[in-house]
Amino acid sequence: MPQLNPAPWFAILTFSWAIFLTILPTKVMAHTFPNEPTLQSTDTPKTQSWSWPW
Repeated sequence: MPQLNPAPWFAILTFSWAIFLTILPTKVMAHTFPNEPTLQSTDTPKTQSWSWPW
């Protein structure tokens, strides 16, 4: 039964994980967003208190 021989499958598993851990993180980290987020100001707007007539 050839599927019980771990030699070729372990090599395939090792090489595929080596590709995943070397090539893919560089491609993911090189991704740039089309719209860069703008920084919001830390100033809180001054609000008027409501004066209820009752």
